Amino acid sequence: MSSLSHSILRFLFLFMFFSNFLIIKSSNNTLSLLYKTCKTISDQDPNISFNFCLTSLVPAATKHGHGATTLRRLGLITIYLIRRNVSSTRHHIKNLRRNKEPGDPLVKSCLADCLELYSDAALTMKQARKDYKARRYDDASSMISSVMDDCSTCEDGFKEEGVISPLTNRNHNAFELSAIALSIINMLA
Repeated sequence: MSSLSHSILRFLFLFMFFSNFLIIKSSNNTLSLLYKTCKTISDQDPNISFNFCLTSLVPAATKHGHGATTLRRLGLITIYLIRRNVSSTRHHIKNLRRNKEPGDPLVKSCLADCLELYSDAALTMKQARKDYKARRYDDASSMISSVMDDCSTCEDGFKEEGVISPLTNRNHNAFELSAIALSIINMLA
């Protein structure tokens, strides 16, 4: 082999070694930030579980390998997760309403109320994302707080009617993700 071939092979080896090193280092920085953030906010807010925070954010933050995640990016990721949760719950409610025919009229009524709340929440999260990206943190916080209220109102509707909510886990997840986003925004502000 010529010396040029050896030089190219050496260069490729070094390139692959250092690029893998940078990816691993970047991933470790992201995981460290996630751990510290989840630990801090779960210690400060009883509505946030450390394990829920990590299991929600780690896959989303490391999914595309975009390099080191900043606290600001972590806030945006959390807003994305809330939007996805709200949208998914809205579709789930539509399916439940179709499948509950004729079903319990109290459950149907609660589902109709929740559908309206989650439809509003989907639009609210769109605006919250815009406000967050524009660094209007107070406005974004207000929008996210309103989504938290929507989740609680949905769940409370079932309790008031004395029926079992088929949305308890979804309402709780959206509520907790919102609490995480608010904590991150407070850290940034």
